[in-house]
Amino acid sequence: MSQSIEVLNLRTQRDFQYVMKMESQIKGLRSKLRQIESNRRTLLTKNFQEMKSKMADLQPLIPVLEQYKTDARLISQFKEEVRNLSMVLLGIQEEIGAYDYEELQHRVASLEGRLRSCMSRLTCGKLMKISGPDTVKTSGTRFGAWMTDPQAAPQNNKVWYMDSYTNNKIVREYKSVSDFVAGVESRTYNLPFHWAGTNHVVYNGSLYYNKFQSNIIVRYSFESGRVVTQRALEAAGFHNVYPYTWGGFSDIDLMADELGLWAVYATNQNAGNIVISQLDPITLQVLNTWNTEYSKRNAGESFMICGTLYITNSHLTGAKVYYSYSTKTSSYEYTDIPIHNQYFHMSMLDYNARERALYGWNNGHQVLFNVTLFHVIKTDDDS
Repeated sequence: MSQSIEVLNLRTQRDFQYVMKMESQIKGLRSKLRQIESNRRTLLTKNFQEMKSKMADLQPLIPVLEQYKTDARLISQFKEEVRNLSMVLLGIQEEIGAYDYEELQHRVASLEGRLRSCMSRLTCGKLMKISGPDTVKTSGTRFGAWMTDPQAAPQNNKVWYMDSYTNNKIVREYKSVSDFVAGVESRTYNLPFHWAGTNHVVYNGSLYYNKFQSNIIVRYSFESGRVVTQRALEAAGFHNVYPYTWGGFSDIDLMADELGLWAVYATNQNAGNIVISQLDPITLQVLNTWNTEYSKRNAGESFMICGTLYITNSHLTGAKVYYSYSTKTSSYEYTDIPIHNQYFHMSMLDYNARERALYGWNNGHQVLFNVTLFHVIKTDDDS
């Protein structure tokens, strides 16, 4: 009992001390409230000034927030564009993944076949424009010839290179244009006779060139590595008797187009004017001949396209295709087709029917010109 009374006494004393403490705090709070009440106007003014100061500090943040809103819109647009692009790429990936390599290769081959079929429907065209040149390589002397075979299979892209117009018998072969540019030779041929001029042609695996100091045409087989045919081009001038304007023993110009093998030269009988002969590529016999009225010595270069001979009026800057002669109609016309002689001196210009391009030797630069032809599409009813 006494122990319980003692515990109660202790609790009573503790509660009394707590009440006394709370009374003191309440008195202090009342004192503060009276002070606040008396100084209310002063405090309101002070707080207002503090708020005004804070608002002034916040004012510069308004344009920042506006810019943030703009940036947020841009980011949202970027996210949308990335999402759309991802969907497109996913679609492409799924489409590519639907085909294996062999099927893709088959589709490419099919498209290539269709393209070649379309090309075969293009009848022989008339030259309308020459653009370029594209410089493939810079090498050799000022004069020379380079070419590919227009009769070669599609996968055969060999290049043949013959530097200089005289005192040379070495023909360099390259497996491709890229090897030619890199200077990686695949083979060299040592011809039995020196050549004259730069007007050679490779046609169906053989090199056709003019034997030096003669009007003899030589057919050299690359496969056998020997001369298989040689024949004189009767009455043709040679050894700078009837060259092009630049000289260089360019009397006899051998060339090929969609219709076959040709020789362009001049004779005394035709008063030094250009003569065109179509040749049998095996025997080198003349199949047909046309006499023109254009002086060989006034011609810069010439080339055949679809049985029509196109002649430039100069080998220098400002040259243009000035004259053309059609073997189909045995008629001529004057033309005005500029050709950009980028390096000032043209010593070789030949058409390649497979690539529909002109190969040129332009003052030690091997160049390519694109040609634009006016075509008529051949239909099945025309066959």
